[in-house]
Amino acid sequence: MSRVWRTIRSYIWWTHQRGDFHYDVMVTLILLFIFLAPNWIAFNDKPTERNPHQTAVVTVIPDGADFIYRIDASAVEGDNDAEIRSNLMRIIEPIAGEVVLLRYEPEADPKGHVKWYRAWIQRSFR
Repeated sequence: MSRVWRTIRSYIWWTHQRGDFHYDVMVTLILLFIFLAPNWIAFNDKPTERNPHQTAVVTVIPDGADFIYRIDASAVEGDNDAEIRSNLMRIIEPIAGEVVLLRYEPEADPKGHVKWYRAWIQRSFR
């Protein structure tokens, strides 16, 4: 029985030389653990599934030094010019950074419903 305990202790303290039979057994056990354990042990180390943040920006088109942003109208609320401008800036600024809204135009579908807003944006450099 003492021989078994000596072998177990040598495995724990890793006292065998490379190329020795017991060394190969230890390496094989480690590799089996690495490759087979995830099938039976729930390590809970998978990344959380995230839905990417849905943005209302449909397209961005460079227009010389400016950019034209096409924004889904369902994300823009407001009845007057100031509300629409602030909502457009609320949508664009997280993506583009500090910008200036030069102008915007609503785009309607054939039935006359506003589907998108086209916003001309200029980057403000300090």
